[in-house]
Amino acid sequence: MTKKLKIFLVIIGIAFTTISFYAFDDDNNFEIAKNLDVFYTLFREVNIFYVDEVDAGDLMKKGIDAMLKTLDPYTNYIPESAIEDYKFMTTGQYGGIGALIRKSGDYIMITEPYEGFPAHLAGLKAGDIITKINDKSTYKKTSKQISNILKGQPDTEIEITVKRFGNDQPLVIKLNRKEIKIGSVPYFGMINNEIGYVRLSRFTRGASKDVSDAVRELKTKSNAKSIILDLRGNPGGLLHEAVNISNIFIPKGEEIVSTKGKISQWDKVYTAMHQSVDDTIPIVVLVNRGSASASEIVSGAIQDLDRGVVIGERTFGKGLVQTTRKLSYNAQLKVTTAKYYIPSGRCIQALDYTHRNDDGSVGKIPDSLITKFTTRNGREVFDGGGVLPDIIVKPEIMSNIAVSFVRKSTIFNYVTYFTHNVDSVDIPEKFTFTDANFTQFKSYIDTIDIDYISASREGLDELIDICKKEKYYDLVKTEMKDLESKLERNTEKDIETFKAEITELITEEIASRYYYQKGRLRAMLLNDPIIKKASEVLSEKEKYTSIIDGTFIKEEIEKK
Repeated sequence: MTKKLKIFLVIIGIAFTTISFYAFDDDNNFEIAKNLDVFYTLFREVNIFYVDEVDAGDLMKKGIDAMLKTLDPYTNYIPESAIEDYKFMTTGQYGGIGALIRKSGDYIMITEPYEGFPAHLAGLKAGDIITKINDKSTYKKTSKQISNILKGQPDTEIEITVKRFGNDQPLVIKLNRKEIKIGSVPYFGMINNEIGYVRLSRFTRGASKDVSDAVRELKTKSNAKSIILDLRGNPGGLLHEAVNISNIFIPKGEEIVSTKGKISQWDKVYTAMHQSVDDTIPIVVLVNRGSASASEIVSGAIQDLDRGVVIGERTFGKGLVQTTRKLSYNAQLKVTTAKYYIPSGRCIQALDYTHRNDDGSVGKIPDSLITKFTTRNGREVFDGGGVLPDIIVKPEIMSNIAVSFVRKSTIFNYVTYFTHNVDSVDIPEKFTFTDANFTQFKSYIDTIDIDYISASREGLDELIDICKKEKYYDLVKTEMKDLESKLERNTEKDIETFKAEITELITEEIASRYYYQKGRLRAMLLNDPIIKKASEVLSEKEKYTSIIDGTFIKEEIEKK
């Protein structure tokens, strides 16, 4: 047994011995002490007698994670080594170079430098392959390992060697790390002459000020007559920021959200505390299956108070409150202490923690399990998980060939080639990826291996498997072979069939290279069906009003 582990076990032993001196006031306390003692003795015996050396810290971490996993997905143990990542989740701040990275073969690649931060200012570009950091090879290092090396105290120097497309010699770039503060509002602007747009990516500290400043500027400088607040893909964040962002559009004194827990100290009511920026301007809130927690508080409050219209997909369904508790050795516990309830009285937490969609969002909820509530104007709304929009717009399903082009970085790599040959392009709203450009793209992919299976062929393969299992295959073998032949992959044909979709993806990637994150968002908005639906609702005042007062017949829009 190592000296370090002996000390660790002695500390645990002292802790359990101390527990034994407490008076047990009920059976539950006895069960806690008994099971802690069992755990200690089990850990000791494993460490002494297990055939291989035991990593005490790793074993304990896995044990704690497995235990907490049985409670809910959001109660987590945060070891000291992960505290900085946790702080970034709540503050959006860290010390580093300001760039997104990902694995590319045996090395790590820059995928997007943040505009105005050290990586961008030093000349690093999307597509640059990091081969060395401070003269040490990055060969076969993971993204996490490289990320940890790139992060560091502000104003410390770092030297990065990169291989850039079109350059025979490696480039050595020196830069100083800075405090990186990722804004919670990556973009705001005008959709047309009357409709303003604000994209909120996360509810980090200061998010409400960012949104408030954006709304004020849209109203005063651009004369916006209505607002689209985009919360799609926003995973949430700080509760008080959700309350304050709601308060931008909801009058002072209105209840935004309440919490209820096992103990009374977690039973709280949160109201709008400040004078609103504008509590009458028409507003549409956009949500999808990735809109969670604080996003659901804002969209739910807007809906329940009949303050605006919610458009998109049913939200994620995370209505649990987490509180951070300090543990020994600078570790922390993020523990669920209460549930969120929006103004109508419904809880936004999914009824079932386990049976969810592949992305973790709320699955199909049986009618027998949901309860009806009403908004301020008497509109029917329901619990069961998440916020169901007033108008449902289902997302586009991307073709398999387009998915393959994104997943295998085909489009990313082509745009790296494109930007090497083109110094500048027009702003996203005016740029056009021409037919000549598309022909160039097709010539480019002729030089690489394209490997994908069409959705139709995937379905046929599943049908064949079922027929074989049920022993019907011999009866339909001829027909199946004929279908297989007809569905044989034709890359050239598929590229032409899904030309518009592929062109859209290329255009967005090009916009991000020349105009960074704002450019990508501006390009995405141009052909966004949900933005078009929101603009339509805000432009038709009677329709907007009918949704708010409950006379509108709910519709479901599906993008074919």
